[in-house]
Amino acid sequence: MNVIRLLPVLLSALLLAAHFYRAGQEAIVAMSLALPVLLLFKRSWVPTVVTVALILGAFEWIYTLLKIATIRADMGAPWLRMALILGTVALFTAGSAAVFRLSALKQRYSGR
Repeated sequence: MNVIRLLPVLLSALLLAAHFYRAGQEAIVAMSLALPVLLLFKRSWVPTVVTVALILGAFEWIYTLLKIATIRADMGAPWLRMALILGTVALFTAGSAAVFRLSALKQRYSGR
């Protein structure tokens, strides 16, 4: 059942891996793909590490949104739909960290 609770984290990690793969940043792809592996360890530090990674990932989505929106606006191309999509992905990525507030996951990673 915890797998279902962790699906937002898994999806966020995969989206980040795809984003960095497209950018040619293989080291960060590997780190993004390592996040789901960390979830297998029942250690108290796992939620903290994954949460920090997800927040940093959300900032990456916002940075990408601003960069692409600026380029499109300068070209006179439409940018609003792209901004809404990437903004939603950023919110989803940051919000994925909230799964660690669920009591079942708190218990799993409390070390008890």
